[in-house]
Amino acid sequence: MMWDGIALFSGAPVRRSADGVLGAAGVPEHKPPLPKAPQPKPPLPKPPRRAKVGLALGGGAARGWSHIGAIEVLQEAGIAIDVVAGCSIGAAVGACHAAGKLGELREFALSLTKRRVMGLLDFHISGSGLIAGERLRRLLERDLGHARIEELPLTFAAVATELGTGHEIWLTRGGLVEAVRASYALPGIFDPVKIAGRWLMDGALVNPVPVTAARALGADVVLCVNLNGDMRVRGTVIQSHGAEGADAVMEAAAEATAMPEEPRRWPLIGGRRTRPKPRPEIGAPSGIASVMVDAFNITQDRISRSRLAGDPPDVMINPKLAQMGLFEFHRAEECIELGRQATRRMLPEIHEMIAAAVTPV
Repeated sequence: MMWDGIALFSGAPVRRSADGVLGAAGVPEHKPPLPKAPQPKPPLPKPPRRAKVGLALGGGAARGWSHIGAIEVLQEAGIAIDVVAGCSIGAAVGACHAAGKLGELREFALSLTKRRVMGLLDFHISGSGLIAGERLRRLLERDLGHARIEELPLTFAAVATELGTGHEIWLTRGGLVEAVRASYALPGIFDPVKIAGRWLMDGALVNPVPVTAARALGADVVLCVNLNGDMRVRGTVIQSHGAEGADAVMEAAAEATAMPEEPRRWPLIGGRRTRPKPRPEIGAPSGIASVMVDAFNITQDRISRSRLAGDPPDVMINPKLAQMGLFEFHRAEECIELGRQATRRMLPEIHEMIAAAVTPV
């Protein structure tokens, strides 16, 4: 029975309203709560980003075989190298590592003898250097092929110097072999290399240990191998040239070995008396190439000290190479071991720097 909006149901009045059903006392009836929507799970924390490790490999001719030992120790310690910047011989070793050919380079270095080293040098007098470098180019192409820098599995740069302007050039694209050749084109020894319309030569003229390049290419921690870190740096005061003591002995020896000035006492060669060549002084320069390389090495050492003071690496590795000649490529085994020893000494500091550089994502 309905009357004025009130329904009779089982003897109890029930009021209906637009909002729902009210009980006899006007109290809302309880309904089961609606199920709650599932809450999204908080995202799992991401692991911290691994610090990018950069390796700057300096120039130094035959001493550069120590770079092989340094890289080997880093690999054995589980330290991944993400960026490599190399100069001169450092560019050659760094390129082989970036291309996965470090083992082949090691075997080649250990196979070198004095005779084989000379066989790799194609001397000529018609170019801009004493050595054309074609034999070395073919040797590089044998192992590196036609690899391009931008296709390497890690970031790589070879440092060179532009002839004429002195600009520092970072070769980060293009042919790997040509970049390496430009980076080690020692002035007066090797012919300059033309890349993209620029004549390039040894990068050690401007940046012998390219820490700046490694850092600019994205490295968080920069390790460097400085091949000139063991050079003697103390000045020498030249005393009086008098004949006292040992000087007198040296003067007497020089007089005893002096060549006769009278032509009649010169030896007879081919029917003519020929002035004999004087005996070389002990410790005297052995030739024009030796003088040029030694002078370049001194300049390179001074430049590297200045550059490293302005932009120091996080860790510097200094193999003890003072007794290693710049042209002694046949001493690879000894040089590689010196690189290994120097790097092992710095491993605790290297691990510490890498751990400190880890950043959260």
